[in-house]
Amino acid sequence: MNDWGVRKIPFLFIIDFEMMAIRLFRLDLPLPESVRFSFHDTDLSISANQRGKAEFIFKKFPVAFKDYESAFKEIRKQIMAGNSFLTNLTFPTPIEIDLTISQIFDYSHARYKVMIDGEFVCFSPETFITIRNGIISTYPMKGTINACLPMADQIILNNPKETAEHNTIVDLMRNDLSLVATEVAVKRFRYIEKIIMHQGELLQVSSEITGRLHEDYHKHLGDILFAMLPAGSVTGAPKTKTVALIRDVEKSDRGYYTGICGVFDGENVDSAVMIRLIEIYDGKMRFRSGGGITFLSNAMEEYNELIDKVYVPIT
Repeated sequence: MNDWGVRKIPFLFIIDFEMMAIRLFRLDLPLPESVRFSFHDTDLSISANQRGKAEFIFKKFPVAFKDYESAFKEIRKQIMAGNSFLTNLTFPTPIEIDLTISQIFDYSHARYKVMIDGEFVCFSPETFITIRNGIISTYPMKGTINACLPMADQIILNNPKETAEHNTIVDLMRNDLSLVATEVAVKRFRYIEKIIMHQGELLQVSSEITGRLHEDYHKHLGDILFAMLPAGSVTGAPKTKTVALIRDVEKSDRGYYTGICGVFDGENVDSAVMIRLIEIYDGKMRFRSGGGITFLSNAMEEYNELIDKVYVPIT
């Protein structure tokens, strides 16, 4: 990545959560047929019906609450012991859907879409970092609520647990940016974004944090990205201890879920946290989801949020 940055070679990168299965594809050469991506799709008026698929079957089979609660209690125990302030706890959910990975990619509306056919499809609303004209920006997304609830925006913005969680991640991401940039500042704090689901909408809370890179940042693209990985919004704080806790409690690798994907176009970088992802596992499809746990968290509320996040953004 450093080498291609110096040479201004455009490329697509896909990096898993564990940083062990890294895919790099030069964009001045043809991509493999199995690899597709689309960032910032502007034509959100196109429906699944217009694309040839008006209806689809979607069933989800989430982890039993007692199993979720057991992991939740272990996280809370570690938080109360001072080993973490915030931990992002996730679980896989087997799904049934009468669409292929490629069809899900085609029909979905999302800020960032990426697919490796036969492996996974991701439709993420969350930007990881952008780099434009030497300015690096990150947009942590923390806080989710069903948009159909009355005064949903006020509920999420005034919720003490969600506020504490968001504050923690903003502070963590400020620190992460400070590893690679100067003049780090919070430009926008806790603004609402609307996320389309196949059965309604979600509201999510984001912030914008920026910093200035050194003039020769093209030479260090890989160093910059890996200094900030894994993404703080999907781990917790403090990051090192919390990542170790996640591995102990979740008991399996996340793979590309909560990894990152992005594009270097020869000058600038745009990238996403892969927080909405369907993967092929043992010949079947499963969706991974979760949320941040703090000392204020309620197990049933967090469990329901995990289930709410299992969706496809097809209208």
